[in-house]
Amino acid sequence: MPIKRKISTRLVAYFLFRFGFAFLLFFLCPSLHAQTAVNAQNDTTSTAKLTKEEDVMDIARKVFKIKVDTTKPATPPRFALLPSIGYNPSLGFLIGAKISAVKNYGTPETTNLSTLGLEGVITTKGIITGQVRSNFFTNKNKWNFQGNQQLSKFVLNDYGIGTGNKEYLTNSDSAFEIKFSFIRISEKAYRRIGPHFYIGAGISFDIRQHIKDEKLEELGSSPHYRYSVRNDFDTSRYKANGFIIAIQYNTKEHPLRSYGGVYWDIGLRFNETWLGSDKASTQLIYDFRKYWSLSKKNPEHVLAFWHWASYKLSGSVPYLELPATAYDTYARSGRAYTIGRFKGPSYACFEGEYRFPILRNKFISGVAFLNAQTASDDVGKKVFEYWEAGEGFGVRILFQKQSRSTMCIDYAVGNYDSRGLFFGLNEVF
Repeated sequence: MPIKRKISTRLVAYFLFRFGFAFLLFFLCPSLHAQTAVNAQNDTTSTAKLTKEEDVMDIARKVFKIKVDTTKPATPPRFALLPSIGYNPSLGFLIGAKISAVKNYGTPETTNLSTLGLEGVITTKGIITGQVRSNFFTNKNKWNFQGNQQLSKFVLNDYGIGTGNKEYLTNSDSAFEIKFSFIRISEKAYRRIGPHFYIGAGISFDIRQHIKDEKLEELGSSPHYRYSVRNDFDTSRYKANGFIIAIQYNTKEHPLRSYGGVYWDIGLRFNETWLGSDKASTQLIYDFRKYWSLSKKNPEHVLAFWHWASYKLSGSVPYLELPATAYDTYARSGRAYTIGRFKGPSYACFEGEYRFPILRNKFISGVAFLNAQTASDDVGKKVFEYWEAGEGFGVRILFQKQSRSTMCIDYAVGNYDSRGLFFGLNEVF
């Protein structure tokens, strides 16, 4: 059996093991217990406040006249399960399921909530994907472990690299469809070195195989083919495997739907051939989020800002590994555009939101947002030279008030007649 096939089989086995381990850890371990939605030191979700809020289960009890035994103390749900039935311009019509869970692994007053997200989706565009994303804090936040594992059969509409490429972006017929299989295994560990400060390191394997450039045979060329040839990459498979060092500052008062605080993570990723990467390269990866609550009485009135970016410092990065639209951990950035619509060796996305309650019981809330993206290419175009903007509005349905889980439906419009509905579980950032 070829060595590459052996490596792929081992990685798939590891992904399945990681998925099962995360499930057992969160849902079956009897020594762990679910906590309320926020840390005690930043508690904006008191018991009295929660009784005035109504989530999906509260509404269902009213509609179906289900009686609740008030003589027993209420037990917060351990997780939120949301069927995924909808449409996304990147994926087509989709069906699947998402699980979001929060737990506290230590003293609530000094330990951040840990989160777990499990997702499986199949779509009409032939995409099949499974993903496990985790963010664990040990007692007193001594350690923070972040994981992201993904196994996918994917289809991507490609429009070239860099922003401002009007020759490729005028209409959807100019897209170059690319099919490929994708395996990602990423783990990082952070050690607290001071109040809210962490320093960490990790490793990431990103493997793309069975790459099929659908228009290549017909046209004889494509953006993916030209970039790969210029930078000496195999056009049918490649790997970007590397180690990461990072520093993090985190004062978010809630991991899923924060009403205040700052999150800042900056790291260096070194893709190395001795780890199996096809080419050596160095990238600076930046993630900054800031939240301002505008009301003490209704803290759900929030202004939120997000800056996510990756800048190439040296070497060459494979085409489909170039940072791009919705290439963030939760594939939510750049609403209005499909996954990978804009990409480049250096890429930056800026987003701003105003979040506000609509109903007095907080069952339905709203959001208005703006975003802007910029990317370089490998033949002279610089990052920040051209910009692509998007804007839109959306509704949030309170799925589980104890964990602040929400179902998100956004409508966004952008340049080049790009528009669509974007569904998701929990806030975009």
